[in-house]
Amino acid sequence: MSHLMFLVALAPFVVHSQSLPLVSRGTLENCIRYALLHQPSMQQTRLDEEITESVIKGKLADWFPQLNFNFNVQHNPQLPVAIVGGAPINQGLANSSNAQFSLSQTLFNKDVLLASTSAHDVRTLAAQRSSSTKIDVIINVSKAYYAVLVTQKQIELLDEAIVRLEQTLKDATTKYQGGIVDKTDYMRATISLNNAKADRRQAEELLQVRYTSLKEQMGYPASGSLTLEHDSTRMEHEAFLDTLQTLKHENRIEYQLLQTQMRLQEDNLDYSLWSFLPSVSAYGGYTLNYQSSLFGPLYNQSYPYSFVGLQVSFPIFQGGKRLQQIRQARLQLNRFDYDLVSLKNSITTQYVLAIANYRSNLNSYHILTDNLDLAQDVYRTIQLQYKAGTKSYLEFISAETDLRAAEFNQTDALYQVLISKLDVQKALGTVQY
Repeated sequence: MSHLMFLVALAPFVVHSQSLPLVSRGTLENCIRYALLHQPSMQQTRLDEEITESVIKGKLADWFPQLNFNFNVQHNPQLPVAIVGGAPINQGLANSSNAQFSLSQTLFNKDVLLASTSAHDVRTLAAQRSSSTKIDVIINVSKAYYAVLVTQKQIELLDEAIVRLEQTLKDATTKYQGGIVDKTDYMRATISLNNAKADRRQAEELLQVRYTSLKEQMGYPASGSLTLEHDSTRMEHEAFLDTLQTLKHENRIEYQLLQTQMRLQEDNLDYSLWSFLPSVSAYGGYTLNYQSSLFGPLYNQSYPYSFVGLQVSFPIFQGGKRLQQIRQARLQLNRFDYDLVSLKNSITTQYVLAIANYRSNLNSYHILTDNLDLAQDVYRTIQLQYKAGTKSYLEFISAETDLRAAEFNQTDALYQVLISKLDVQKALGTVQY
């Protein structure tokens, strides 16, 4: 019995862990796909779209016939009195009740007309806001993803450096014990190895931080397992971008959002103009009326009546309020023209800055890649000369330090190129989502 109770208590946690969504292959595409489904901001935008759709349907519901039912029971302790021929006469009976069905149909109304004409643009605006959020999620996840890969690559480089330094320390120790060199080589080798191990520990801590940041950008469970697939060749291939692409402002989601807002403002101007038109509706009703001096037989006999009608409502004068609303709507629409000019200038500036950073980072990457090749050649040459006894240990360890710095600089330069490429794609409005 106690085992059964334990399993029942454990069941919710087991179910939760089994339903925990995880990424099986840590490619960039899988991470982005996961983020677009589970990132809280994406879930919020989907809810916002559903809310928008519900609001639109609620507004459009006013076009449908409106059916209502009213029921009341009334007792009159004192009956109303009317003077007929100079004599007071009681009217009605002590008890009354009526049940009324009423039906109305809007034929023309500026509110429901606005809902009809603007429904498409309102839906478009909600979808564009979702697209804007998607772009931000893709950019943020991609940057966090590359940050993790670069840190992993740096740890691999440090592991290689530690292996080299351990072998160097072993050689220096052997030479010292054999009396070939003094203890300074052995001590320098120890210092270099300890520094490399300290750098590796620091990189491991940084890797955990960057993994946490990536999970946050993805909406990934903090306790969930996530291992990224590392492909240096693919990263280098992904770093290149066609810098001859033409900037088209209309490709930017911000530009599209502003255009949609302008169309909605045009609808708002029309709404203000419609205030000079009447509101027209048809209505009808059927009422079951009951009256009796006693409450018991009140519902034995009904006195029904019905009616139909057409209502036209037209405001004649409102102190110039409608004219001011029209003027305000026109001015707000004109303001969008300047917003559009400002946005174009901002997009152009963003693009010029992004493409300049990309070209600069790409040039640095090529230079640092050449430096890495040179540092590797220098290291191999001095290593052979050190073993042959023609170069000092200080020159050898200096070459080792230069090699490690060149490896780190080249890796960091690749990361900067990848980040600046994402900024260029965002500026161009070519981020795929």
